[in-house]
This record gives sequence, structure tokens and C-alpha cells, in this order.
Amino acid sequence: MKIVLQRVNSAAVEVDGAEVGRIGKGYAVFLGIAEGDTLAAADKMADKIARLRIFADADGKTNLSAKDVGGEILIISQFTLMADCTQNRPSFSNAAKPEFAKELYEHFILQCEGRFARVASGRFGAHMRVRADNDGPFTLVLEG
Repeated sequence: MKIVLQRVNSAAVEVDGAEVGRIGKGYAVFLGIAEGDTLAAADKMADKIARLRIFADADGKTNLSAKDVGGEILIISQFTLMADCTQNRPSFSNAAKPEFAKELYEHFILQCEGRFARVASGRFGAHMRVRADNDGPFTLVLEG
């Protein structure tokens, strides 16, 4: 499992020209699911993200979590994070099969509910247009 997480002021996702998800201050999360990933790994990653302290406190130090600031999360499925780019043409053979990846993606979304003020998501398998107002910019890559 690989995640690219961006701290954002806002983010939104569209499918076929219609907005399907929008958040304010929080995280835009791009989630790649690999063969061999597990529900337990998704649970651990959701917990890790919820506990990350990357929002500024009154002194400007990154000491606050998303929960501390009422942060929201937008979750986007992105199998391309699993690309093997050793050749000029990326290979996606490390990505989980779509049926399992969708199950794990939906499980991850459920694990984020209750940990964030608002949870929004894209549409699994769809061509999406994502807009994010990256704050910082502050971008992390998490693997697990």
C-alpha cells in the first residue's frame, strides 16, 4: 500500500464533469493498493494518517493532527502509484486486482470515518479530475 498525502486548504474531485467529492482543510490522499495488501494494513494506515501531526499550532510548529483542527479527508484510488518504472513504459503488475483493490479502498474509506470531520472520495476505476489547494506545500509518501 502506498499513499501520497497532501495537506490542503481544500480539494475536490470530478467524474464526467460532475463533482463527486469536496473537502475543506485537511488531506488529499491518493491511495495505491498492491497485491498482498491486507485489511489490517489499511486499518493501520488509516490510524497513522489520523494521528499525523502536520498542522501548525499557535507557535507555527507542526504539532496538531487533523482531529485537532477539524480536518477533512478526500480519498482517491490511484493504482498508478504501484507502477514499476524501471522501463520506459510503466508496468502495473504490482497493483492489486481491481475487485480486491475496490474492496480494500472502500474498507479504507470506512476506517477514516469517525477519524476525520468529513470523509469524501472519488469513484473507484473512474477517470477523475482532482483539484487541490496544497497548503505548504506539504506532501508525504507513506508505505505500509
